[in-house]
Amino acid sequence: MALGRMLDLYTDFLISSDGLRTATGMSAMLDGMVSHDQVTRFLGKEDYDSRTLWKEVKLTVRQIENNEGVLIVDDTIEAKPYTDENEIVCWHFDHVSGHNVKGINLITLLIRYGDIAIPVAYDIVRKDQIVKDEVTGKERRISSRTKNEMFRDMVAQCIKNQVKFNHILADSWFSSKENMEFVLEQKKHFIFAMKSNRTIAVSKEDKRQGKFQQVSNVMQEQDQPILAHIKGLKKPVLVIKQVFTNEDGSTGILYLACSDVTLDKDSITTLYQKRWRIEEYHKSIKSNTGLEKSPAKTVRTQQNHVFATLCAYVVSERKLLFSEFNRVSDSRKIEVKGNPSRFFVIY
Repeated sequence: MALGRMLDLYTDFLISSDGLRTATGMSAMLDGMVSHDQVTRFLGKEDYDSRTLWKEVKLTVRQIENNEGVLIVDDTIEAKPYTDENEIVCWHFDHVSGHNVKGINLITLLIRYGDIAIPVAYDIVRKDQIVKDEVTGKERRISSRTKNEMFRDMVAQCIKNQVKFNHILADSWFSSKENMEFVLEQKKHFIFAMKSNRTIAVSKEDKRQGKFQQVSNVMQEQDQPILAHIKGLKKPVLVIKQVFTNEDGSTGILYLACSDVTLDKDSITTLYQKRWRIEEYHKSIKSNTGLEKSPAKTVRTQQNHVFATLCAYVVSERKLLFSEFNRVSDSRKIEVKGNPSRFFVIY
């Protein structure tokens, strides 16, 4: 059975099923139309990865793309506490909970145009090297590639794929100097969160003399953006302090660095708020498409299940797009050549 047909069936199963997503469960749901062995072969036959995902989502992205897109990066951990450890199911530090979690660490690049958000690249952290701790003598797994290296490779691939966007949004985990320099080299802009102890210089002279201060001290009483220099970065950036209210009523402070010095504070905060969509995406692939509910045991079947859950998420986003399509006038619709049942919407 071809990938397209089998993938369609599997993603529909992921969306419609509750509990574990098993090959036996899918076969039973389809009344034996697809056998348990066919599902197993689909997940284990070959490797599906970020390039395969792009082939699946390219047409949708081309349908909705515009010059106001934002590219959002973040990672999440698919908890796998009872699965045998391997190079992708291993221990990772979870910066949300503050402790180590056993599971699959997934990094995604999500392109957002308006209300529609589509994953256009992803990677899985592989701890493919085993080292011995000199103090304890215990062996542990480490990755030959950092998450920041993976981020830069994925952005480069998105640019090669001609994904349209102006700004890249990320939390402080991805706000390294190397990432900032890379984004600027690609002729794109970034809006990155920074930790409160990140150091900046408030003038060229201070930068020349090495007078860097913690951003929390510089912005203590400052409400408006300032033009500042980040240590090691050639170009100055706008730095702002954003005070926000949490769900429990408490307040928090976010420091943002923006390379687009033409923007004002409201524009920067409005753009950065679009980053929240990737948090909704993480919740959706876990709750709605069964990211954590596959009993797959091999590296290939585990990573292919991850691929399929991302495709299932895209199916949901296409439904949202179709709802928007039905609301627009016929004058904004054009037929896809050779397929009278398919249309693009003119934005």
